[in-house]
Amino acid sequence: MNTHFFNQVAQLDFTGVLQLHISKGAENNLIVSVMLNNEQCGDNAKNLIPPLTFNATPQEFDEGFFQQITAPIQKVSGLMVDMEKFLKQLEEVKKQSVMEKEKGDKQKKEQEAKDKKFKDGMAKADELEKEGKFREAWMKTPSVTEFPEKADEIRKRQTELSNKFGTPSLFGAMEEEKPEPQQMEEVTVDYPTDETHEEEQ
Repeated sequence: MNTHFFNQVAQLDFTGVLQLHISKGAENNLIVSVMLNNEQCGDNAKNLIPPLTFNATPQEFDEGFFQQITAPIQKVSGLMVDMEKFLKQLEEVKKQSVMEKEKGDKQKKEQEAKDKKFKDGMAKADELEKEGKFREAWMKTPSVTEFPEKADEIRKRQTELSNKFGTPSLFGAMEEEKPEPQQMEEVTVDYPTDETHEEEQ
């Protein structure tokens, strides 16, 4: 007896494991449940797909079983494949999202570190300027090549400091000379008192 049953199963377009449960029903009928299981599909929603169940005579199964199950099996198979594709794409989106977030966090941290370095350099220059160390302050200003986006601010600050190089050196010299005359005045103030003592003797 040639049934061609397995040839017809082979012609079905499905992915996964096709499970057939056959039991005898009332009045020589057969109860056939057909279920497709795709282990590759990680979506648990696949477990909600009910089996196809038929209750018919053996002759009716011989005449129309494969016509009855072909379209539903293909739909269920396609659905499970799509569900798995969806899950994989969703996982990829999550990975990309995490990568983008990490990338954004890294860039944010790098920018914060860069901003801190810039502020620290400018603050150090300000401190040195207050101490009258204009050349050192100029040297401590951040580099234009390292902070091109702040080039105008850096150049302006360096110009302000370099303008004080020449003038402060004159003021510096004058400041250095000022204490000496004060000492001399103190000395001359001492001398006259000595002279008056001498005159009194």
